[in-house]
Amino acid sequence: MTQTYSRLTIDERGVAWLMLERPEVHNAFDDSLIAELNAHLESLHVAAGQGEIRAVVLGSEGKSFSAGADLGWMKRMVEYDFDGNLSDSRKLSALMHGLDTLPCPTVCRVQGAAFGGAVGLAACCDIVIASEKAKFCLSEVKIGLSPAVISPYVQRALGPRQMRRYALSAEVMDSATALALGLAHQVVGPDDLDAAVTRMLDTLLGGSPQAQRATKALLAEVAREPDSKATREHTCRVISELRVSAEGQEGLTSFFEKRRPAWNQPDDDNTTSATERRS
Repeated sequence: MTQTYSRLTIDERGVAWLMLERPEVHNAFDDSLIAELNAHLESLHVAAGQGEIRAVVLGSEGKSFSAGADLGWMKRMVEYDFDGNLSDSRKLSALMHGLDTLPCPTVCRVQGAAFGGAVGLAACCDIVIASEKAKFCLSEVKIGLSPAVISPYVQRALGPRQMRRYALSAEVMDSATALALGLAHQVVGPDDLDAAVTRMLDTLLGGSPQAQRATKALLAEVAREPDSKATREHTCRVISELRVSAEGQEGLTSFFEKRRPAWNQPDDDNTTSATERRS
């Protein structure tokens, strides 16, 4: 049987749980895990684009979220030439881009240490919910490297000024600092982490799937050119298309009729815990 280091499950509400499962090495990732995650993300892109997946939760098993690069993988990289390293880096870049551009909302569940590339995974998710025990560190310069591949996503989260500090110093950010700097959106006690993820999912599932996909794509476009004439015209077209769409019409009608929209019907199992949902 082939060894796998990750698991993808989809619950009854269309929430996909993508879990790192290497707790014995603190969920460090290597080329094999990156390949697995890229394959999972490829299938999730298709399913989310078709509306089959409503949200994705990225998490991991064990004490740490992820220690970043696996030591064995790093030892192999020492022997790679430039072209070998470039090929390797492109696969990691594909992972970050694939996670960042998923059409549906994404939630990152951070229970412990997130070092190196794991900070990039968190920054690529739309929402980060962290335990008070979580710690974040751009540790690359300590070993003569740079947070190069993850830098576009982490700098977007932290801002250029704070990125300079933490990328150059490799200081460890506690959860409170991550929250204050915008890397995390919510920090809760360790025992409340799963409940907080469940509450966020309940909130996200209350939104129109089509509107969420359109909004996520719109915000990416706006970030590239915030106030160009083309962007302004694009925003007008997006809202106009949504207003005349089936979901847009249903959303407006249900609002005026004071009822739930079709995509937000009561869930008989809405008290199920996050742990049970991803099992």
